[in-house]
Amino acid sequence: MQLSQADRALIAAAVAKTERESDGEIVAVLARRSDAYHDVGLHYAVLAMLLVPVWWAVAPQSTVDWFANLLLGWNAEPTRWQVMLYMFAKLAGTFLVVRFLLAWRPLRMALTPGRTKSRRVHRRAVETFRASCELKTRGRTGVLLYLSLDEKRAEIVADKAINDLVEPEVWGEAMEVLIDEVKAGRPGPGLALAIERIGAVLAPILPPTLDNPDELPNRVIAL
Repeated sequence: MQLSQADRALIAAAVAKTERESDGEIVAVLARRSDAYHDVGLHYAVLAMLLVPVWWAVAPQSTVDWFANLLLGWNAEPTRWQVMLYMFAKLAGTFLVVRFLLAWRPLRMALTPGRTKSRRVHRRAVETFRASCELKTRGRTGVLLYLSLDEKRAEIVADKAINDLVEPEVWGEAMEVLIDEVKAGRPGPGLALAIERIGAVLAPILPPTLDNPDELPNRVIAL
């Protein structure tokens, strides 16, 4: 999913309209993804490796004997060092195979738990907010709308003046319409609609004043 020039213009227009109707300042950020999740691949590889001795511990004796005969010949008695060498080879091989498979990002993303994705997206959104919005407006009225495409998750992070007046649950409608549009393959219109919903929340609590400068960029920021 990519943003066209028309999408970018639609988002910028939605931001400008919202900021004319309130003293809030909105920054829209579109990220391809919020994390590479390489540690998730590593965790799966370690887990698979640790399951190898568990499998051998519960495997039927006939299976163990069959493998021993296959490797050493019939009626062979494996020595301790042969058993340990074989086990080490199985552990290392399992780790490397799983690690190699999970180097493919789509598979790694599919196996990453939803809660992990949500935590990483939230963390990245807060980091982006601190860099782009926090303390950047005179009245501390900045709002970050952050969308992470690969995770299909979004976050709304607001500065102090808004957080003091708005409960986090109030942003639910904006989040819902955004995620629905993203799942339908329309991130641009989704961001624009979410910005309109954010504006509907801001207008009653931060009505526009005569001195209402445009302090943050209206264009969508792509990471």
